[in-house]
Amino acid sequence: MNQTPRALNRTLLALLGLLLLAAGAVLVLISTSGAAAQTWRRAVEGGLSGLDSVFAGTSMPGEGPSWLWALLVLLMLGAIVLLVVWMSLQGRGRTGTLASVYSVDDGAPGRVSISGAVAEQALREALLQDPDIVGAAVSTWTMPGGGTALKVRIQPRQGAAPHLVAADATHLVEALDLTLGGSRQPVLISIEAGSRFRLGREDRVR
Repeated sequence: MNQTPRALNRTLLALLGLLLLAAGAVLVLISTSGAAAQTWRRAVEGGLSGLDSVFAGTSMPGEGPSWLWALLVLLMLGAIVLLVVWMSLQGRGRTGTLASVYSVDDGAPGRVSISGAVAEQALREALLQDPDIVGAAVSTWTMPGGGTALKVRIQPRQGAAPHLVAADATHLVEALDLTLGGSRQPVLISIEAGSRFRLGREDRVR
């Protein structure tokens, strides 16, 4: 349901990890080898001298600053825009509408929409009445192929049987379907262990 670009995130994390690993290896080599430290010092001094020459050769008319500073600012702004776009791609897929049906009743066309908050609140309150459940969260998501679905996350009480909790949740979902007019919305039921107990995790799709 969650449309977060996981492949892109994993690629970025892998590249960042490799970069940090290389930086750490260089630091260890510099700190343990005198020859490597001397080589690094000469490379840094040569690089700084080269940068000075580049900036001096790209100064704007009238002995103004180098136009490379303006280019650097533009690159930083571009990086900020890319960061904002990347952040906006995280956690996509949430929606506030569970179902929307267009119909013509007595010659008057119209659309009937059911808010996801209605189903979320009703199902969450019903789940929390179960003595084997200590926490529940319900959210509405859009599916990649179209349509909407409910995601139910349940935190069972210590010692409760996960399959019995999942069966009770399934019965509540079926009752919700009947309340909403018999429409069967796809539902993902996720049972997750809390920090105080170890029940593992069980997912059930209906």
